[in-house]
Amino acid sequence: MAKAAASQFNSGKAEIRRVPYVNDVEHIVQVLEEVAQHRAIVAFTLVVPQLRDCLVKKAAEVGVVTVDLLGPMMDAISKFSHSSPRYEPGLIHKMDEEYFKKVDAIEFAVKYDDGKDPRGIVNADIVLIGVSRTSKTPLCMYLAHKRIRAANIPLVPEVAPPEELFQLSPGKVIGLTVKPEVLNPIRKERLLSLGLAPDADYASNERILKEIEYAEEVMTKLRCPVIDVTNRAIEENAGRILQIYYRGEYGAKK
Repeated sequence: MAKAAASQFNSGKAEIRRVPYVNDVEHIVQVLEEVAQHRAIVAFTLVVPQLRDCLVKKAAEVGVVTVDLLGPMMDAISKFSHSSPRYEPGLIHKMDEEYFKKVDAIEFAVKYDDGKDPRGIVNADIVLIGVSRTSKTPLCMYLAHKRIRAANIPLVPEVAPPEELFQLSPGKVIGLTVKPEVLNPIRKERLLSLGLAPDADYASNERILKEIEYAEEVMTKLRCPVIDVTNRAIEENAGRILQIYYRGEYGAKK
């Protein structure tokens, strides 16, 4: 805003100095004393009323012009919404931090989806394991929007689980299972969507039972909590996963 205002004058040039984290009277006085020596204007965005009043009063004493950039907007919103502001400094930075945590978690989920790079699972908050079509990927993406770095590893009898999986604490790994009779039609639909015959071995009852049995053996070996995702919404299963994660069940991180 200061740059935009300065551009409307002949020179269009203005030296702008930012002074962040002003949160006490002593700092305000120090800044104003320096400003008074350099003939400058102070544009401020202080949200704590006591500090705003102090700055305006002290500035008048030393002959410094001040411009409240944030106050009028806050007053307008307060009148419009019939509510009071929180007067808590740094909120926008907290919001930005939360946003970037979410972006990082989403990128993590994409990078380490479906066991693409098992080396990355040591950096995950949660690792989901299970046979194909147990909602591992959708759950990882849902958790990512909750700022949880989640990876997933498919369990296939012909492929040994990565060694990194056995280096994690039991509570960091969560197994997903599903009823065979429910998984069968889901896999058939998947084959049809890929233009393949629905009677392929991938969707056969024998193959599904073999995979589930193998997955149960791995989960037992890992001593990890197991969630049955049969006929449950993504939100419901994610809620259970977060419950395990935050409450520290099975030794998970609190």
